[in-house]
Amino acid sequence: MTKSARICLLATAFAAATATSASAIECNEDYQIVQGRPISTPYCRDNYLAAVARTYGYKVADTAIRNNPARKEEICRYIGSDIRVQTACEEVLPDSRDTR
Repeated sequence: MTKSARICLLATAFAAATATSASAIECNEDYQIVQGRPISTPYCRDNYLAAVARTYGYKVADTAIRNNPARKEEICRYIGSDIRVQTACEEVLPDSRDTR
């Protein structure tokens, strides 16, 4: 086996392992299900924020919300008053009661 073939094989194996581990995360709205129990996690909150944004007509991928804080803030400015996403938007939107 040539060196380039081994590198290609390793890259493919790594990509498959990465895809498998990411798809193994089970979310129910903004909660991750861990051993049958819901736990609030940033990963699932961001995915749910993207899903809710899509119901408002925004074309946004889950990864765009997770990897781009500016995009997350933009989406939260427009739909952050929706009770379904308030937890996800807390970290990027200032609280109106904050007096700092």
